[in-house]
Amino acid sequence: LEVSRKRGGGRAMNVSPEPNELPLVGRSVPMQEVYKLVARVLNANLPVIVTGESGAGKSLVARVIHDMSDRRTQPFVVLTESAFGKSGALADVLAEAGQGTVLFEEISDLPDAYQMKAVHLMDAAGRNGPRFLATSQMELSQAMAQGKLRNDLFYRLDGAVLSLPSLRARVEDIGLLAEHFLSQSRATGAAHSFAPAALEALRHYSWPGNVRQLANTVERLALTARSGEISETEVGSALAAQPALAPSLGSLSDEKLAESVARHVKRYFDLHGDALPPPGLYARILREMELPLIEIALDATGGNQAKCADLLGLNRNTLRKKITDLDISVTRRRKLM
Repeated sequence: LEVSRKRGGGRAMNVSPEPNELPLVGRSVPMQEVYKLVARVLNANLPVIVTGESGAGKSLVARVIHDMSDRRTQPFVVLTESAFGKSGALADVLAEAGQGTVLFEEISDLPDAYQMKAVHLMDAAGRNGPRFLATSQMELSQAMAQGKLRNDLFYRLDGAVLSLPSLRARVEDIGLLAEHFLSQSRATGAAHSFAPAALEALRHYSWPGNVRQLANTVERLALTARSGEISETEVGSALAAQPALAPSLGSLSDEKLAESVARHVKRYFDLHGDALPPPGLYARILREMELPLIEIALDATGGNQAKCADLLGLNRNTLRKKITDLDISVTRRRKLM
């Protein structure tokens, strides 16, 4: 997830923006849901927890929540583990934050003594103090169950939960993000475009470091590109030295597909709290399942749509329509075994 560096004109106070007005990059179904949830919690006076993998953009989303809210003219104070160690009296932190926003970064990683400070800070803030946000790679209920989060801190932070998808869960955004990062590159004499095959190579990488890893990779490609267009070969060389995502083992290794789908759908409902998800859920869930299924099948058949249709048990015209509707880029190549 990336925050756009362009800031729009002034906005009247207390007006919540529509989801498509948020300065974030991505058009995928998972990101559309993130936009809607962000818009709903902007001006709510309750804590917000932003969860997601490392590099997914949790701190950036927390900053967007502050910058687009009616607290935007107030301070945005970030408390990391080192900041907790250096900070003095709680009154000093509250004085600095005013009626702005305080962000606890990676709250479940904080030592118990610092978590206790966070509890005291929230209690001392009162009704007219700052709003509290937190980021965590773990769901807070899971962190509490594992003894990594104090119960009293969990209950104070237990407001809205905003879960960011990993980059591999929104493959269709990779090209858009890569082009965005390239346009923002600070490299001298930077390349200004990607070859289509180069974007396809980026889409087929697993990105264990998520958006942060993609941004750094694009910056290096912009700096080292031999021409104004970054080639597939250059992308391949850049990715060859980077780790791929290891297959998931452990408790999920024996999980059936239906169980996995049920787990993700249940989590999706939980993200909306007491409210129901937006209408059209059936089509959105099917789309999220169809997209990776067709992309993986196309990759396995080397982009041969006739073989892919036969593999999936679909009519070839039906497959072509789905490829168009899902905006899937198909590259025909010889499949290496």
